[in-house]
Amino acid sequence: MKHQIEKAEVLIEALPYIQQFRGTSIIIKYGGSAMVDEKLKQHIVLDTILMRYVGINVIVVHGGGHKITEYMHKMDKKAVFLDGMRVTDAETMNITEMILTGLVNKDIVARIHKHGGNAVGLSGKDGRLIEAKKLIHDTHDYGYVGEITKINAEILRTLDNSGFVPVISPIGIGTDGVTYNINADIAASEIAIATGAEKLIFLTDVPGICTTPNEPKSLINTINHDTINTLIADGSISGGMLPKVKAGLRALEHGIKKVHIIDGRISHSILLELFTESGIGTEIV
Repeated sequence: MKHQIEKAEVLIEALPYIQQFRGTSIIIKYGGSAMVDEKLKQHIVLDTILMRYVGINVIVVHGGGHKITEYMHKMDKKAVFLDGMRVTDAETMNITEMILTGLVNKDIVARIHKHGGNAVGLSGKDGRLIEAKKLIHDTHDYGYVGEITKINAEILRTLDNSGFVPVISPIGIGTDGVTYNINADIAASEIAIATGAEKLIFLTDVPGICTTPNEPKSLINTINHDTINTLIADGSISGGMLPKVKAGLRALEHGIKKVHIIDGRISHSILLELFTESGIGTEIV
C-alpha cells in the first residue's frame, strides 16, 4: 500500500504543473545520447506522448550529428567543426539532409506512433517552414550552413490544433531554392520565438551549465545573462554548449519565459524538469 500511496503523491505533485502548462507550447530540442540509447529513446517518446495527452502542445526539433558523422566515416569523409558548428560542403549537405530528414526524423515519428501518439515529421523545407540564407562569418566559411531568416509557424499551429506532435528536421531553404544545414539548437530557439512557446528545453549529454565543465557538483541550477557571459569569457562555456546558450538567450530576449538545459541521459528527464518541484539541470532566466 505504501508504494501505491507514493505513486499517488507523485501524481499530486505534478498536478499544479500540468494545470500551469496545459494549453501552452513547449519546444524540445532532442539530441545527444538520448538519440542513441534505446531505453532513453523510449523514455523521450513516452514523455512527449504524456505531455500531449495532458494538453501541452509539444514540438520536437531534433539533431542527429552522431549519425551524420557515422555515415561520413563510412564514406571516408572527415567531419569538421568550428565553434560547435559543422562545416558543410555540398556532399556533406546531401548526407546531412538524407540522414536527418530521411532516417532520423522518420524513426522518431514511427516510435511516437508505436506508443500510441500522433506525430508528423517535417523538414524545414516543408511549407517553407524554415527559410534561410548562407551564414556569413568574418573569418570562417561554414559552407552550406544557413542562418534563419524566417519561421513560417502556421503549419505548426495547424498540427498542434489537430493533436499532432510536429517533429522537425533542421534543414532550411533559401529564396533561391538552395538547401542549408541549420544548427538544431538555433532552429529550436527560432521556432520557440515564432510560436510564442512557454518553454524551450535543450537535451544534452551534460548535467547542465557547470562552472567546471562536466563536473556535476559545479552545476548551476539557475543562471542569468551576465553570469553566462562571464563563463563564456573564461572558457567554462565552449564548444557545442555555445550555440545552445546563445540560442537560449535569444529566446529569452524575445519573450520565451524560461529556457532549460538538462541531462538527456537521465531517464524521463523532461518530466522531471517540468513536473517536479526541484527539477534538474540549469534554468536560464
